[in-house]
Amino acid sequence: MTTLTATPLAPLLARLFKEADAATSPAIAQYSRDERTRLLHSKTEYRQFYGRLKDLWLAVSPETGTLLYMLARSTGARIIVEFGTSFGISTLYLAAALRDNGGGRLITTEFEPSKVTRAKANLTEGGLIDLVEIREGDALETLSSDLPDRIDLLLLDGAKALYPEILSLVESRLRPGALVIADNADFSPDYLDRVRAPAGGYMSTPFGDDVELSMRLG
Repeated sequence: MTTLTATPLAPLLARLFKEADAATSPAIAQYSRDERTRLLHSKTEYRQFYGRLKDLWLAVSPETGTLLYMLARSTGARIIVEFGTSFGISTLYLAAALRDNGGGRLITTEFEPSKVTRAKANLTEGGLIDLVEIREGDALETLSSDLPDRIDLLLLDGAKALYPEILSLVESRLRPGALVIADNADFSPDYLDRVRAPAGGYMSTPFGDDVELSMRLG
């Protein structure tokens, strides 16, 4: 058994995914498809956009969550940074990997206070809160200082347009071989251009339908 497949985490995740599947956000109907696409690419309107969609779960899939756990476990990750906590589902997977790796520290950031409250409750129920530091606020500020000197894994799963900026904040601390997982990276073409560039310092490949998996070179 692993932390991921044992109680209390396994039944908690099953319940959270069921809740996420049933959840709706009335505010999203106010945006046309073209307007949603525009806002997903915006570097200036993301706070207002995601703030209005605060009831939307924006959770990773169970398959992506399992992938996160496997990548963190197989690389022996001890220090993880996550951009975009939301309700904490991806955080639970990553923290479970830390537990099974023998411990560590996960720094995650979320600007919506109601989501921070719910994520803390989920992490507490899952028995993993002791491994996680949730920084409330805009990630451009919360991740701009006081980061560990050596980071093993970075998950990008917040406002897609900010992926290049968040990578820049963390990049100098990524150890050689560190992994960067970007969910829904197709909404950030500038980010994809950067990590796929031959001289960009990464080896990168699309993984599945919506994940870009990159490795920091030495």
